[in-house]
Amino acid sequence: MESPFEVLRLDADADEEELEQAYRARVKEAHPDQGGSVEEFQTVRRAYEKIKAGYSPNGTSPAQEDTDDEPRAEPQDETRRQRDRQQDESDAKQDVRTSSEVTYLNYDVLSDFGWRTDDEDLFRKAAKADLDEVDFGRFVVEPGQSLLEAAEERGFEWPFACRGGACANCAIMLLDGELSMPASHVLSSELMEQGIRLSCNGVPITEELNVVYNVKHMPELEDLLLPPDPFEHAYSD
Repeated sequence: MESPFEVLRLDADADEEELEQAYRARVKEAHPDQGGSVEEFQTVRRAYEKIKAGYSPNGTSPAQEDTDDEPRAEPQDETRRQRDRQQDESDAKQDVRTSSEVTYLNYDVLSDFGWRTDDEDLFRKAAKADLDEVDFGRFVVEPGQSLLEAAEERGFEWPFACRGGACANCAIMLLDGELSMPASHVLSSELMEQGIRLSCNGVPITEELNVVYNVKHMPELEDLLLPPDPFEHAYSD
C-alpha cells in the first residue's frame, strides 16, 4: 500500500504550498470525469487529509515525534505499518460502498441574511439561523444515486427541467466534497471552477458534501435555463 506522500507524488519534507499544489494536480487526474475512478479519487483525497492531519513517513504524528525520546523497536514499527496498511485497504473498500451525507442550503435565503457563497462560515451561520427544512438541512444519498433523486426521495422539491444535463435548472454550487457528473452539455470550465454542478446526474463520491441548491437564479446561469413548465407540472401532478 502506497504511503499518502507516494499517492500525492510528494516529497516527505514538502511544505504546505507544495502539498496543496500536488493535491490539486492529483485530484484532477483521479476524478472519474477525467478518466480516473471513484476508488482512485477517494484514495487521493484520503491521502491529502492524512497529511493535513499530521501524518509522517514513520507512522507517527509530529506531536509524537517531539515527545517520544526512546527509539521505537523495528518490529513494532513494522507491525504498526502492517496494521495501517490493512486499515487503509479496509477503508478503501468501504468508501466505494459508502453513503454520502449532504448538507444543503437554499440559494434564495442568502440575500435575506446578506450571506455570500464564498464565506467560509456560511454553513455554520445557516445552522444557527433556525431555517425551515426546505432551506437548510441534511439528507443521505445512497451509493450510485444522483443528488436530485435523493432530494426527491426525501420529499424535497428541488428544481429541474431536462434531467439529462442539457440545462442549468437543477444546478447546485458545491462548496465541499465532490460528485461525479458524467454528462453536462452546458457548463463551461469557468462555471465548473466556481463549483457549479448539475444535481440531475451528479452522483456524490465523497462521504460528505456541502451544497447550495437552487442556484439557477445566479445571473451567469440565466442563458442556460429551460422553461420551468416541466418542473412545475411534474410536482403539481
